[in-house]
Amino acid sequence: MTLEPGVAERLEARHKGGIVLAARKIEYSAHADPMEICFERGWSDGLPVTPPTDERVLRMLKGSSRKPTEVIGNIPPYLAPCTIEKVAINAVMAGCKPEYMPVLLAVLEAALDPLFTLHGVLATTYFSSPVIIVNGPVTQAIGMNAGVNALGQGNRANLTIGRALNLIVRNVGGGKPGEADRATLGAPSKITLCFAEDETDPDWEPLSVARGIPRGRSAVTLFQGHGVEAFVDQKTRDPAGLSRSFATHLVRMGHVRLTQSARAIVVLSPEHYRIYREAGWGRREIERALYEATIRPGREILAGLDGIGEGVAAGRADEMIPKFHDDGIVVVRAGGQAGLFSAVLPGWLAGRNKAELQLVTREVRDMRGIGE
Repeated sequence: MTLEPGVAERLEARHKGGIVLAARKIEYSAHADPMEICFERGWSDGLPVTPPTDERVLRMLKGSSRKPTEVIGNIPPYLAPCTIEKVAINAVMAGCKPEYMPVLLAVLEAALDPLFTLHGVLATTYFSSPVIIVNGPVTQAIGMNAGVNALGQGNRANLTIGRALNLIVRNVGGGKPGEADRATLGAPSKITLCFAEDETDPDWEPLSVARGIPRGRSAVTLFQGHGVEAFVDQKTRDPAGLSRSFATHLVRMGHVRLTQSARAIVVLSPEHYRIYREAGWGRREIERALYEATIRPGREILAGLDGIGEGVAAGRADEMIPKFHDDGIVVVRAGGQAGLFSAVLPGWLAGRNKAELQLVTREVRDMRGIGE
């Protein structure tokens, strides 16, 4: 019987030497629906959650060797201490598997880095939310999707890891819409936006490697953004021309006359990537070409031109003005093999000073139980 699902965890919960869960338990009648209770108490993002029973939480905790009582950090907006146990509870609610825990813990550590500005991402009136990109062997070990429909539905790891982070901010930190979360409109990415980068080409420099993580190790990178904007070019076959084509879309981000106010992630599909690869271009060449292609004459983006208030001051008319900071465009690879379609994930408009708001990368450690 101990091999039946849940039995081992129930026995562990009763055993004096087992893990003692510290979270306050909610009592409910035998006739009540625990899922509806989660809705009524505001623990949901609007979608059904998995009720966090003792057995499920204990099973989730086995995905990490870290002690359940360890405090991983204080979650904004109310800076509530978050233990590994509370991470596990929200992971259960989000629908995670135990083997996702090391990735989720790295994600949370990255989100709590001051350079990520999680409180600001939550409280802004803009659309922004955490965007999570995962690299390395862990993506295959836990079955993440970097291919067809990578930014969409259908993959449990992609969707539940991102959802768990947002539930932690809601349920532990108190970040609820209409309260600390002040988004004017919001975006579906405020539920989840998490995917793996396509690393099938050994000549490609993965995002994690570009950000200092040794090749062959697993890592997560968090970006303050939202998505997804479609980019279509089915005719250009020259890398320089394709970069200029991308630029026609990138300069419109937020507003065509806004400059150096946000970063952007370009999610490069396999067919668009092939054009660059066949010309011998790698990450650095692509990102530089995109940056240079989005530099425009100031006279074209002056405030007040054609009665439009947005724009740069008249004194900058003779300047060549970049749309982005020099590190403001980041390229990642993902998507299905067919379709000359790529995507742009726009960044939070608080990035006027690039030193104040940055992408954050953390290595995935404690790979217990996920086969790496």
